[in-house]
Amino acid sequence: MMIDSVLRVAWKRIPESRKSVIKRYLTVVGADHRKSMVRNVLTSVGYDYTHWARVVMYRECFRLIEDLGPEKLDVLEISAGDTFKKFHFKSYAEANFPHFDICTTALPGPYDLIIADQVFEHVLWPYRAGRNVFAMLKPRGHFLITTPFLIRVHLVPHDCTRWTETGMRYFLAECGFPLADTKTGSWGSRACVWANFRDWAHRGWRSLRNETEFPVVVWGLATRPSDAPHP
Repeated sequence: MMIDSVLRVAWKRIPESRKSVIKRYLTVVGADHRKSMVRNVLTSVGYDYTHWARVVMYRECFRLIEDLGPEKLDVLEISAGDTFKKFHFKSYAEANFPHFDICTTALPGPYDLIIADQVFEHVLWPYRAGRNVFAMLKPRGHFLITTPFLIRVHLVPHDCTRWTETGMRYFLAECGFPLADTKTGSWGSRACVWANFRDWAHRGWRSLRNETEFPVVVWGLATRPSDAPHP
């Protein structure tokens, strides 16, 4: 039903001159090509396939990284995806579970920036993991962390912890990062919470209005002090 309603909205946005071409194409191609065609059509009329919960989060995280000057940063990403590989960092490395477990291991480093995007909710020992991140950073190095909040449990392979913005700041402080040097943000809405009950909802044409009492995602940028002793 959701797909049908999206297609109906998209069809209304397509110029009449293109509709006949699309109809002819869909009658002669196989199912796989139809899916590709539908995606291309939706994208062409402004449908956003980005995970709805992460649109604002990534926009704000990208801004935080740009403010640091990515070309100057030696970066480590923990359990990396593709999202942050778009930056032209000075250097970039990734350490992925299960070959690397942030709860038990700290790499030699040191790094200017460590990224953990949608990772810490899955770790069994988040404080240990946070201390290992702290240990791998250069003085005045940064830790960028993003986690879900009002998102259903998803076992990859575990799902253990959620933080509000306040909880995130104090968790990072417990790991050694001063409260005064930590920036946090969050985004969410009741509609987004509901939309993710069954599937990971695309943004589509949905609103990005933030309802602060219903955070779906939380993020933070913490900084290791220049005079911090080695853990």
